[in-house]
Amino acid sequence: MLGLLLLVILSLLVLRRVNWHRLTPLWLRHRRLGLQAKGQNFMLEDSAFWIFGGSVHYFRVPREYWRDRLLKVKACGLNTLTTWLLQDPDMRLRTTYKGFTEAVDLYFDHLMVRVVPLQYKHGGPIIAVQVENEYGSYNKDPAYMPYVKKALEDRGIVELLLTSDNKDGLSKGIVDGVLATINLQPQNELQFLTTFLLSVQWQVRACSTVGAEPALSHGDLGRLVDGSAQPSGGPLLALEAADLCDVVTLFSDPNVVRVSPQEGVQPRMVMECWTGWFDSWGGPHSILDSAEVLKTVSAIINAGSSINLYMFHGGTNFGFINGAMHFQDYKSDVTSYGKYPRRAPLPAPPDLLPKTAYEPVMPALYLSLWDALPYLEEPVTSEKPVNMENLPINGGNGQSFGYTLYETTITSSGILSAYVRDRGQVFVNTVSIGFLDYKREKVVIPSIQCPLCSQQGFTMLRILVENRGQVNYGTNIDDQRKGLIGNIYLNDSPLKKFKIYSLDMKKSFFQRFHADKWNPVPDVPVFPAFFSGPLFVSLSPCDTFVKLEGWEKGVVFINGQNLGCYWNIGPQETLYLPGAWLDQGLNQTGRVPQVIVFEEKMAGPVIQFTETPYLGRHQYLN
Repeated sequence: MLGLLLLVILSLLVLRRVNWHRLTPLWLRHRRLGLQAKGQNFMLEDSAFWIFGGSVHYFRVPREYWRDRLLKVKACGLNTLTTWLLQDPDMRLRTTYKGFTEAVDLYFDHLMVRVVPLQYKHGGPIIAVQVENEYGSYNKDPAYMPYVKKALEDRGIVELLLTSDNKDGLSKGIVDGVLATINLQPQNELQFLTTFLLSVQWQVRACSTVGAEPALSHGDLGRLVDGSAQPSGGPLLALEAADLCDVVTLFSDPNVVRVSPQEGVQPRMVMECWTGWFDSWGGPHSILDSAEVLKTVSAIINAGSSINLYMFHGGTNFGFINGAMHFQDYKSDVTSYGKYPRRAPLPAPPDLLPKTAYEPVMPALYLSLWDALPYLEEPVTSEKPVNMENLPINGGNGQSFGYTLYETTITSSGILSAYVRDRGQVFVNTVSIGFLDYKREKVVIPSIQCPLCSQQGFTMLRILVENRGQVNYGTNIDDQRKGLIGNIYLNDSPLKKFKIYSLDMKKSFFQRFHADKWNPVPDVPVFPAFFSGPLFVSLSPCDTFVKLEGWEKGVVFINGQNLGCYWNIGPQETLYLPGAWLDQGLNQTGRVPQVIVFEEKMAGPVIQFTETPYLGRHQYLN
């Protein structure tokens, strides 16, 4: 993805923003050269600099916990932290197509005003900037990378520039004047690097989605990274900024990596040394053997290479933000909720945040989706279906996340066929009759008898479509439209005249449901529906985990804050609820926090809370 990598002094970043110069160590006071690639070493001013990094996704972590997570990076003995800025949904094309470059230019105009003053040569903590990530694997426009490089430099970026690609994309992702770096695939695909890797199989690449349990302990990391290679001034931090792009892999071989303006051996770094893997709906919870990870990391460090652990702390995919899947981003060395195991002697970390199991919440109020429709914004009317992104809403920006409801009328039964992304629940009036998704493109519309239908001569057809997230890697990133894509057919005839409701479920969405709109929970609820109940907490709320036993599939909200999706097919069975968000609810409203569950199909009797997360059945990966 288009992105910037920023390396920043970690010891300053864990503090509030103050006068950088006053806190800068003496050895960094006289800044002239910044981070450089000299031969096989990185140099910061006149000192060799060996990068020991870990990735943290700040946007998946409550702001109140950022300091806690950064201190844990430092306590682990790491000297560099890497992260992304969250992707702008319009930045997908990665070409010099005018519409895309206009969006990028506008984005950079806003972003660089903040980034440029924080560069190392201007007295700030940023020592390097990554131009792109694995563009060589996409490679649709040879003018694109030079354009991004120039766009950065024209806006005042003066620090070391970098690119990052895997083996197959390396020759296509480089750009003149930029240090080429590499992300590695399994060893059997990288015979030219086997001597460097010391015959240890390891993997490196970029992604965003699931994971939370420790794959490598702080103790293990402490034995690997004891801080002896750190400059006397303390840790540095690598911060990615610009779009969805990962931190750099400063890794090279003079016979393989060819960068025109450079010569000789480059510094070596493994930027994405995987400490975990994806979890996907309906599968197991994937983990790596920490002993194998330890051997891989040891081999990389013993070879004299810098390294970045991906992930150190992935955080939690709150809300609808995900990378085609939900919940936490990889497994990591610190869990999504900030826990870590025993450590070797290192700088004292912050205390673990307390966890608790609150009393179950019994939903007292209920509002079916069909009863809620009159309180929503006016639906879009269209002769044909319109996908989410092209809906004329949100100032012309369409809809990025959540659900979209399509309504039209039909006069007969038959075979309904549609191209739905990602999952559509089909209703005749208010009765669910099936689903459309990647595997199922047809559903049978039965003959449903009702007096009103007979009188009016038609039946209401409704399709509730869920956007389950965009992919963030590969050549199909341009093909990520959500909702109903193209026409929908009944017995091969296209249906017309749609009402389209945007159900993005932002805080403003729920503000339309005033107290008098809710009803007591009936004995037999009509689904989909919203269920609400109070969560009674102490004046100093603690972190907890929401458990939806007996519920089937939906989304959980606390005071309008979207915790994420749940689905009884697993693997994950709990949702992380930060205590800081409960505290915000008490302080800002003075009222008891309200839990709202949007359930698609089947509700349980209560909403449970536990102090221990359950991420699913473990499966060890080779």
